[in-house]
Amino acid sequence: MSSKTDWPAGYYIGLREQVPDRATIEAFRQLPVPNIGDCMGRSAGARGLQPWHADRQLVLCGPALTVKVRPGDNLMIHKAIEMAQPGDVIVVDGGGDLTQALIGGLMRTSALTKKIAGFVIDGAIRDLNEWAEGGIAVYARGYTLRGPSKDGPGEVNIAISCGGMVVAPGDLIVGDADGVIAIPYAELDSLLPRVHQHVEREARIRTNNVAGTTAPERFNSLLRSKGCPL
Repeated sequence: MSSKTDWPAGYYIGLREQVPDRATIEAFRQLPVPNIGDCMGRSAGARGLQPWHADRQLVLCGPALTVKVRPGDNLMIHKAIEMAQPGDVIVVDGGGDLTQALIGGLMRTSALTKKIAGFVIDGAIRDLNEWAEGGIAVYARGYTLRGPSKDGPGEVNIAISCGGMVVAPGDLIVGDADGVIAIPYAELDSLLPRVHQHVEREARIRTNNVAGTTAPERFNSLLRSKGCPL
């Protein structure tokens, strides 16, 4: 493979060195995104991105194929769609720009044909009625009818920033009705059991809440630790 120094300034296409295995992807697919975020310190997850696929039951879960583009230009997103494998999630750093859409209905059709799992776009989309048909997830900062240029520059499979998240190629992207989160590849094995434990703990609390048997001491002890005279 060619070195980045062989490419013109602003252009580059890299390779992913690793992607999560199928069992890991399917395990995280069953877990709520808020629970994953809780176990990542409650400060992880995209900010300002919304789902536009109009299917609250659709879960996005797959390895990141990352793209960095000049705001309003989608040349390298087309290249990423060409490169993508079934189940991939194309994650785009579009600089948060909302003046021109980066993807639309025609690219959605190509992605469906390639069985791409979805898109996470720090930028705008268009053709909202087509995305609302579902079948493929899309999270984006907003929308506009104005279309993109195809001039570049842009880069594929590099570390990017998207919605306040740092995303590297091969990180696991998980999205549901609550939002979307990126899990670093190196953290997957250690994170999975912690999220399972968190889900089980919440299930116990929910059962107690329904039964009306939640112990007030759970919060009173916290208040006393702040100096409250309880």
